[in-house]
Amino acid sequence: MSIWSAILLAAVICLALKAAGYLVPPAVLEAPRPARISDLLTVALLAALVAVQALGDGQAVVVDARVPALLVAAGLLWLRQSFLVVVVAAAVVAALLRLSGLAS
Repeated sequence: MSIWSAILLAAVICLALKAAGYLVPPAVLEAPRPARISDLLTVALLAALVAVQALGDGQAVVVDARVPALLVAAGLLWLRQSFLVVVVAAAVVAALLRLSGLAS
């Protein structure tokens, strides 16, 4: 199987899954349990993406300047600061840690 046939097969499978989603009756999706599961699944996937981007470097787990920057961002979000303030503060923390040599 060549790489292009694998890509085409994956695209067809994704298209079939999307089409199957339209066939699910609305009553099933509006029930409390599936709605709650879909809400929690979205949060879990986003948290996993953040964790992989903050701690991952290939196959290794790396603790560097991204972790304190992420903690600062989480704290500012908890304090309900604007998104721009959160991003700038996290970038400044990471830059200062890298500049001082405390984190790579």
